[in-house]
Amino acid sequence: MQAIMLTAEASDAGKRMDRFLTEKLEEFSRSYLQKLLKEERVLMDGKAVKANCRVQGGEQFEVFLPEQQEPQILPENIPLDILYEDQDILVVNKPQNMVVHPAAGHYEHTLVNALMYHCRGSLSGINGILRPGIVHRIDKDTSGALVICKNDAAHRSLAEQLAVHSITRRYRAIAQGYFQEDCFTVEGDIGRHPIDRKKMAVHVKNGKPAVTHVTVLQKLKGFSYLECRLETGRTHQIRVHLSGIGHPILGDPLYGPKKCPVPHLQGQVLHAMVLGFVHPRTGEYMEFTAPLPDYFKKLLQILR
Repeated sequence: MQAIMLTAEASDAGKRMDRFLTEKLEEFSRSYLQKLLKEERVLMDGKAVKANCRVQGGEQFEVFLPEQQEPQILPENIPLDILYEDQDILVVNKPQNMVVHPAAGHYEHTLVNALMYHCRGSLSGINGILRPGIVHRIDKDTSGALVICKNDAAHRSLAEQLAVHSITRRYRAIAQGYFQEDCFTVEGDIGRHPIDRKKMAVHVKNGKPAVTHVTVLQKLKGFSYLECRLETGRTHQIRVHLSGIGHPILGDPLYGPKKCPVPHLQGQVLHAMVLGFVHPRTGEYMEFTAPLPDYFKKLLQILR
């Protein structure tokens, strides 16, 4: 039986346990998580919690997944663009159109499959068998820098840095239209869309605080080339924030217009360019840069 460790943040206070689990474990359905609660597979301090239990904030929960329902995740010899590697961590430049970790109906050709082959089993296990080594993620159609943890000590250190928003994350994006200011900040609580469960939304009930700092790097033909710095790291944060102010990311299939203004794009033009954090063993601050992918550079040339 595998266990997933979850930590409740202050912003989770007051939420029912079943809602808290649904927001934290997006790869599982609400009904499946409610079933785990009924079967007393969700524990706090060794005691089972109920679906209507209210989260206080700061607690740690263990979610035990039945072994017979766990799919077999196989290593795959998929090439990795490695920016850095040592005994504790691995920093990769994830390509566009690659899923980070397996989920229902998608258990092959993910970054996790590639990591299992490359690391030969040396990955942290805190997030369970579906997400070994994964402490944070980026969307399938977003490219860029991602840190992987090879052991649980490294995972805990990086997770703590994420929780206090001390990790540097700077993205490059092309957004539709022009902006009145060259530097500005977008704020707005982000949570699951009340109707479309595939989407996130701003200013929804029980949303979590989200802050994105935006710098306009260059005006293009009908678009703007941006650097977006995350202060928080909510699901789809940059995509939702820019769409919410009327400037969706070019090619965004969820938050942009139905007809993409530039043909043949395979997703949003969004790249996680800079990633910085304190090394879990040495205590040294390290920063890595993932070069812009070729398709992104060609788009900039076309739109200039």
